[in-house]
Amino acid sequence: MTIALIVHGGAGSWRPGSDSDAINGTTAAVAAGRKILETGGSALDAAIAASVMLEDNPIFNAGTGAVLNFDGFVEMDACVMLSTQSQIGAVSGLQRVKNPILVARQVMEQTDHVMLTGDGALRFARVMGHVDYDPITAERRADWQDKKAKLQVAVGANGSGAMKIRHFLKSHPEYAGGTIGAVALDANGVLCACTSTGGVTMKLVGRVGDTPLPGCGTYASKFAASSATGTGEYVIRALATRQISDNVERGMSLETSIGAVLDGLGRDYDADVGFIGIDANGNTVGAHRTPHMPHAYFTDGSEIIAKMRA
Repeated sequence: MTIALIVHGGAGSWRPGSDSDAINGTTAAVAAGRKILETGGSALDAAIAASVMLEDNPIFNAGTGAVLNFDGFVEMDACVMLSTQSQIGAVSGLQRVKNPILVARQVMEQTDHVMLTGDGALRFARVMGHVDYDPITAERRADWQDKKAKLQVAVGANGSGAMKIRHFLKSHPEYAGGTIGAVALDANGVLCACTSTGGVTMKLVGRVGDTPLPGCGTYASKFAASSATGTGEYVIRALATRQISDNVERGMSLETSIGAVLDGLGRDYDADVGFIGIDANGNTVGAHRTPHMPHAYFTDGSEIIAKMRA
């Protein structure tokens, strides 16, 4: 059986000079997962290992280095899904842990639930041994302060000024943040998709994006698995990753399927989004509607290939 792994570091407009860091980060994540797959390990372990590498790298918007919400703290979402028996674990609005993707895995493996959120997700993480951890970096704090100054909106008691963030991001796309994702296929033919994010920069407190929602930001079936990145509200509306899998099930190639979903999101919403995916035959695809989407991948004995653009 073919083995394969692909990761992404977030679709958007990356700041000038950041290419090498993004390429190095995604390459290292694939290397970590590749070691597991090449020694007979599972798609789950490989995708999780790659995701942890990306969460721990402060240049990506997940785990350490996640972006701040409008009130100046971090709320993180994550999801893991397996093609076998549609196993899923997810967390949303999770605060003060180092690796949300590990908590999502434990939701899948240690509970009867699919998703835990907010205080409940945090309580579960503590029970599972995740110690208190502040993911905010000095760079993210400085970016947040800069955004607050540039927004120049009158914020009421309910923080309603954050509703104008979409207009702000159109003028400053370099602030949009991103997501990390990993998709793996193991020697037993099992597909796994993982996605983790700090969400949209300056989001309203309590906002949940596409990442933790199966069929939206994350999905795995026996036909294909994929992870989304970009403006999550549009990915949710389209049930995008479920669409990708369903298209492949109907006989469409993975590349054509992802292209069709991207075209639809562009036509209907002019959405800034991207996807990575692997099908049951080990075909890997990374595609996006943004200037950049750092991603890296390998299939079987091939070298790791890393790109900033599709």
